[in-house]
Amino acid sequence: MNLHEYQAKELLREYGITTPRGVVVENTLHAEIATNELGGSAWVVKAQIHAGGRGKAGGVKLVTSVDELRQVADALLGKQLVTYQNAPHGQNVSRVLIEETLGIARELYLSLLVDRESERVTVVASSAGGMDIEEVARVSPEKILREHCDPMLGLQDFQCRNLAFALGLTGKQISEMTQLLQHAYRLFLQSDLSMLEINPLVVTEDGHLVALDCKISIDDNALYRQPALADKRDDSQDDAKDAAAHAAGLNYIALAGNIGCMVNGAGLAMATMDLIKLHGGLPANFLDVGGGATAETVSKAFKIILADHNVKAILVNIFGGIMRCDIIAEGIIKAVQDVGVQLPVIVRLEGTNVELGRKMLAESGLKIVSAESLTDAAKLAVAAA
Repeated sequence: MNLHEYQAKELLREYGITTPRGVVVENTLHAEIATNELGGSAWVVKAQIHAGGRGKAGGVKLVTSVDELRQVADALLGKQLVTYQNAPHGQNVSRVLIEETLGIARELYLSLLVDRESERVTVVASSAGGMDIEEVARVSPEKILREHCDPMLGLQDFQCRNLAFALGLTGKQISEMTQLLQHAYRLFLQSDLSMLEINPLVVTEDGHLVALDCKISIDDNALYRQPALADKRDDSQDDAKDAAAHAAGLNYIALAGNIGCMVNGAGLAMATMDLIKLHGGLPANFLDVGGGATAETVSKAFKIILADHNVKAILVNIFGGIMRCDIIAEGIIKAVQDVGVQLPVIVRLEGTNVELGRKMLAESGLKIVSAESLTDAAKLAVAAA
């Protein structure tokens, strides 16, 4: 789950990390009021969406008058902002963050993430912060610094100092960096984050470290113990199908193909998509309905798949282990009738009472094709699509 920048910065401040002063607004009237609260004669207006690349897409603007601020806020609010990360449709801007301006001497990059290769929380830093950090990582990987955190000992002060020295920080900046990293590490663990990115982390003209921008992702599997953070979810930033799947408790990821997939079990779903590809097709989604799929679950899954207008055929691959195949067949038939599915539906059942389940599908009178094997199902789905 992603947070908006303003939400991420609220968390940073709770953990003692300095950010620019800012005000979140939802209309231009409040935008003008924000300038009185912040003072000064120049402000930064930042569109709040769950995507990177906002600056290059016109979603971050420096303004030097209230009239200009009103024009920029009006141009962003209620509009779709398209960046390289959310193209082609973009995401709706319902809020903008108005912040004070700072005198910036240097821009650095800093992030904490879970490194699956080392199986450690890892601090990543670079002296080349800013909008082109991805290009820096590609062209000059030696500029990317890493410190792996021991799961028992945590992030050690000497590691923080190593990074500070490597980034060219001096004097009081070294102790500031050590403090900032320790606060960030504590936030990362206590809030069950999967990523915390500060880009840029700036050195101001008076020599202090300030988190100018921040992106935070929370581990979805830990949201049950982070209710305050779970309440910050903004479903308007998600694809409608993703939001519906989340509400239904389904694991769904949209893909670019035309064969809708409904499978119980993540591993089986991956194998199903592989076989579709092997036989010349393209899966339209990953969708795991879980081992205890019911008629209601299957019905919701069909609706989510059909919301993708690229889908030309649906492949249902269910292993009846926890749930009997006749119960699953009954659920599929009811779901197809209730949802009014007009597309070809290929069903592969395996497990307890499989023959009875296949018989029920064959006698349903619906446009459902029962496949004998997964390979057979994949070939039929590719042909149908």
